[in-house]
Amino acid sequence: MPIVPCGLIAWSLFNDTYSFSRSSINLTVNKNDISWKSDRDHKFGSDVFPKNFQNGSLIGGGSLNENTPLSKQEDLIVWMRTAALPTFRKLYGRIEVDLEKGDVIQVNLNNVYNTYSFNGKKKLVLSTTTWLGGKNDFLGIAYLTVGGLSFFLAMVFTLVYLVKPRQLGDPSYLSWNRNPGGQ
Repeated sequence: MPIVPCGLIAWSLFNDTYSFSRSSINLTVNKNDISWKSDRDHKFGSDVFPKNFQNGSLIGGGSLNENTPLSKQEDLIVWMRTAALPTFRKLYGRIEVDLEKGDVIQVNLNNVYNTYSFNGKKKLVLSTTTWLGGKNDFLGIAYLTVGGLSFFLAMVFTLVYLVKPRQLGDPSYLSWNRNPGGQ
């Protein structure tokens, strides 16, 4: 019987759940649009549905809704994008209300995903994002710096070309335009 999705990464789907509250008021976690748009549109089919997933005797991780196409199961899509390094972050969701400095957030964790068998560690990170990105501003600043430098050099070379244009070369010096006698 075919298994959709297949493979060890899909089989080990992260299945811890979190709930957050502030001053006894639940904070809603939005889990829509947490995966890359290119993954949703091109890697996971809108007409492909989970089949025989986690139906065996050995269950590896979370389960999937068999009535929802893979392109809508964003927890799976985020989990299937493999990390390049052994320590990584995966987006669980977004709290879309403003949190103030000093707010006390109560976190309720349903710890289901087994990391004990391989001495793994899990951490919960609450982070903010800016127009430069999230965790680290270096990449955004580097892109802006390189882009600005490239634009500046393009303007300098254009100005140099307009002030003192380069003369075209003499085509008689090209090897195929020379006389066979070498003159």
